[in-house]
Amino acid sequence: MRRYGKHTDEDDIRSRPNRKGNRPRTHIRPKHEDSVEGMVLTVDRGRLTCLVEDRIVLAMKARELGRKAAVVGDRVDIVGDLSGKKDTLARIVRIAERTSVLRRTADDDDPFERVIVANADQMAVVTALADPEPRPRLIDRCLVAAFDGGLTPLLVMTKSDLASPDKLLELYGHLDIPYVVTSREELENGDAVGRVRELLAGRITAFVGHSGVGKTTLVNALVPEERRRVTGHVNAVTGRGRHTTTSALALPLADTDDWVIDTPGLRSFGLHHVDPSRVILAFPDLVPGTEGCPRACSHDEPDCALDAWVAEGHADPARLYSLRRLLSTRERTDGD
Repeated sequence: MRRYGKHTDEDDIRSRPNRKGNRPRTHIRPKHEDSVEGMVLTVDRGRLTCLVEDRIVLAMKARELGRKAAVVGDRVDIVGDLSGKKDTLARIVRIAERTSVLRRTADDDDPFERVIVANADQMAVVTALADPEPRPRLIDRCLVAAFDGGLTPLLVMTKSDLASPDKLLELYGHLDIPYVVTSREELENGDAVGRVRELLAGRITAFVGHSGVGKTTLVNALVPEERRRVTGHVNAVTGRGRHTTTSALALPLADTDDWVIDTPGLRSFGLHHVDPSRVILAFPDLVPGTEGCPRACSHDEPDCALDAWVAEGHADPARLYSLRRLLSTRERTDGD
């Protein structure tokens, strides 16, 4: 056996080679001080289309982010080729803290939540008045997700030429949710676009709704040119820039700082992730009445102090009914 003396720096000592032929790993990560801020517009097969200044840039998530995923609406830091030219690819190295998150689960028993949109201010729940018929329980679930995620809800009713909105307005009137009613003719001649845009001013709005309610038609009427600009870089193999109903897409409204986000059509809206105690915060007029509630009160049980408080005339009974309808939505099926 060969022995070495005190000096182990002889020229004939060989170090163990790196079998992979790459540099050794280190816990020291680059600071990426040259990164540029961008916004994620859409995500498709691991490729993220981002807006960097006035350019559309294709990027991928850097390995150092680990399992953390960027979604539509995220503010991100990007490095690499930011020219936006064809066949270039940048890297997302940081994801900024989110101001709001719109999430859902596949069903109420599914523990895995899906983040749909980040940093939106408003959720526009789009429902047709006919063809297909309105699904109030699905609307309720969307409203609960909006309240839980910190988004302001907006109700958009389409196809008023086929049915009256009176029944839905009676059902949701006590929630004090802003709403707009549109018809096919108004969308075609542009009359409805102006009314909808007034409710989007100063906000990032995520449009959600059941398939076939006219959600994407409405979004296209709001931003007809921007969709083509964002989705113009298409690769037949990778699907880069391709937008279908399987992915969300953020689009800016012309001549404003407002944004709309078109999301895939919903079949269900699971609420496994929602903390019921947060729903009451959407009813500030009822919050004072909860002071006498037992600990961990769900506000939908016999001992709830809200019953007596509302009976004394402190709030409208219809508001309490609306609260409990939303709280009980997890026990109901979406097909109601």
